[in-house]
Amino acid sequence: MLIQLLSYVQTAIERTRRDERGATMIEYGLLAALIAVVVVPALLILGPAVAKLFTDVAAHL
Repeated sequence: MLIQLLSYVQTAIERTRRDERGATMIEYGLLAALIAVVVVPALLILGPAVAKLFTDVAAHL
């Protein structure tokens, strides 16, 4: 009984080591966070200029 339990635990540990879905999900999360860190300040800086551009285009139409 104890040998079977030990074998089951070893098999579960090996499956967990080979399973990289969690690592991939963390990598995607870090990538999304990095993109957000770049995009949010860019939108805050460029937002008023883009809004003015659209307002000017709409006024000329």
